[in-house]
Order: sequence, then C-alpha cells, then structure tokens
Amino acid sequence: MRAWRNGLARAALALLLLLPATALADDTGEGQEIYRRGADSGSGKARGNGAPVDLAPLWEHRDAALQAKLESAIRQLGLDGAVRGKQLSFALVDITELHAPRVAELNGDLMMYAASLPKIAVLLAVFDGVEKGKIRLDTMTENKLKQMIRRSSNSATTEMMHLVGKENIAEVLLSPRYRLYDPKRNGGLWVGKDYGKGGLWRRDPLHNLSHGATAMQVARFYYLLETGKLVSPRQSAKMKQILADSEINHKFVHGLLLIDPKANLYRKSGSWRTYHSDSALVERDGRAYIAVALANSDKGKHWLVDLIQAADAIIFSDDRPRRAKKKEKKKRSFRDLFGRRAR
Repeated sequence: MRAWRNGLARAALALLLLLPATALADDTGEGQEIYRRGADSGSGKARGNGAPVDLAPLWEHRDAALQAKLESAIRQLGLDGAVRGKQLSFALVDITELHAPRVAELNGDLMMYAASLPKIAVLLAVFDGVEKGKIRLDTMTENKLKQMIRRSSNSATTEMMHLVGKENIAEVLLSPRYRLYDPKRNGGLWVGKDYGKGGLWRRDPLHNLSHGATAMQVARFYYLLETGKLVSPRQSAKMKQILADSEINHKFVHGLLLIDPKANLYRKSGSWRTYHSDSALVERDGRAYIAVALANSDKGKHWLVDLIQAADAIIFSDDRPRRAKKKEKKKRSFRDLFGRRAR
C-alpha cells in the first residue's frame, strides 16, 4: 500500500513537471495562464471502496451557526465588499473539541499570492526529510528554521529550500497523505521560487503563483499539526514549537496581544506590496481555534488586526464547554515531552 501511495505521489509530481513554465514579470499572477492539468491522487489511505481518506476533512465540518456569526462580523467590519470582490478570504476553525471541529469560511478555496506564509510548506518538507533520514536536524538547521518562521528570514528560507529541494517540497504538498495542494480544491499551499531574486523553479499549475495559498488548505495544515498528523506526532510537536514565539508583532499577533498578552500563538504571516496574509493556531483560556486570512489591499494589514479580534470574539461568544483542565494538563505534558511549552 505504501508503495502504491508513493507511486501516486511521484506520478502527480511528474504531471506538474510536464507542464510548461511561464515567464511572468512578477508573482502576482496577472495575465496568468490557467492550467487545467494537475495531480489526480488520493488524500491518504484508501477506504475499503477505494475512495481516499482525508486526514483533515474540514470541508465536511462546516457549521451553520459559526458561519452566520462570521458573516455578521464581516458586515460589521465593512469588509463584505472585499469578500464579494475576492480581495479577502478567511477561514475560522473552532478546535476546542479537537476531533469535532467547527468550520466557517469566506472564499476559503480562493487561491491568492501569500508572500511568506507558504514558508510553512518548507517547514513541513524539511521535517518530512528528517523523518525519512534524509536530513539531519542539527542545531544549525533548527536555528535556520526558527529564523525562517519567527523572523521570516528570506535567506534562511532559501537555504532550507535548497537543502530539501523544491521538487521535494512539491511532492510533499501533492502527496496523497496531505494534499495541501489539490487541483480539485483550486490549489492550496505552493512554493515554487526562492525567497529572493531569481530561483524560479515552477509556478503553481493552476494560477501561476510562485508563493500561493488558500485559506482552507492553510487551516488544514494547522489542523493536521494539532492532531499530530504532520509527519508524526513527535515531528508535529517540534514544528509547533518552531511556530511559536513570533518575533514580528503585527496583524494577528498585534490584534491578539491587545486582548490577551498570555495567549499562545503558533503562526506564520506574509506581506508583499498589497498582499497581506496571516495564519495562526490560537490557544487561550480553555479554547483553541485556527484563523487564516489572505488579503489583497493596501489596507489589508489593518483588516487582519480587526479580523482576528472579531474571530476571537466569535469563539468566546459560544456557550460550549471549554477544554477540561485535565485535557490541558495532558497537552502540556505532550509539549514538555517533545519541547518546551511555547510562550
């Protein structure tokens, strides 16, 4: 079965490699050629009837009440026009009950240029290589990963991309296990270019973006992380620790610090010209949720501050029970086992 899945992943990657590269002037996707070919593989182990299993089927967990609250908040913020104009996408996933997530989204499958946010895909690919014994997670490599995520260092990211190989990043994203880039879902996470001048390998086959994402696929990344299904429980815990302690205080971080300075955030953001994005797994006061926003506006960074505060208010307006202290103690023990507790 493993050989079969690996074969599918290689075939999916081969299909992408056969697609002709396009020479666009920039990474915004303007004048893009839309490819209609892509990977056609499953999302995990096959069911008895041959259908693939999605390890993070968030689309199946849409919650009408949560959706109504999100739409109301967007209207109150005056951002409904940005949603209609496809300048803004947002995904909110309540994971207070981890195995019964509640999902709300607006333009959740809209793929947009996401700047540095897709560096989380490089993080995943490196740890996939570590698990397979192809990469050694020494102190220098771990420090580079922290610089890549916490400081959003472009030089550290490019170094890690060369370490793992861009084709291997694509293979992990397309793999039947994760399907974090899925042509059937309008794409998802994609990294096809160094973070710097030059270094173009392959823009994504659907939208010609060098660094792209959809809100729902980024939300799936965090859900897989929290459920210990990114590579392995141990590697998931290590990745989560690296995603903590962001050194950039803006967007989601700025908004949440105004609410609760003691909140635990595991996040990655991105900015380039009018493109602003942020993503976070938030744990505070017995509740946990995932929020992802992608915006294309010179006001986008301000939108994201308001959005995370609105999302937090939505989560805490629910009268559902908060996570039990016993479960929180168990989670702390899990973090202590694989790395220090994130601040």
